[in-house]
Amino acid sequence: MLSITSHIALADWEIQLTAIRAQGPGGQNVNKVSSAIHLRFDVQNSTLPPFYKQRLLKLNDHRLTKDGVIIIKAQQFRNQEQNKEDALQRLKQMILAAVVQPKQRRATKPSRNSQKKRMDKKTQHGKTKALRRKPIND
Repeated sequence: MLSITSHIALADWEIQLTAIRAQGPGGQNVNKVSSAIHLRFDVQNSTLPPFYKQRLLKLNDHRLTKDGVIIIKAQQFRNQEQNKEDALQRLKQMILAAVVQPKQRRATKPSRNSQKKRMDKKTQHGKTKALRRKPIND
């Protein structure tokens, strides 16, 4: 059982974990041992509240398929148990990140004083550049 919050938890039957062979270097160990974990989680057929499901399905994430299945491949560690824990933690983080409401942006204007400072600075810079010119001989 994976606990998401104090009120929400996912049962073991909702998360499908499969051991697969890891990619990359590792010599004979990579060829013999299935230490990587392939996690599949069907969002639509889960016991998550409807709000969580909607937010997860709206995500623009490469780990979410068109069918609403989250696929996570964990192969960071050499140990299968550590990869299993890593995959479960990444699923938990993904679910929690999906339900965070983004802060509403309020349009603001620069203050009159900041605009005045900006224009004064431009004027001063222009005067400095004017001093670098060759003098005009009459």
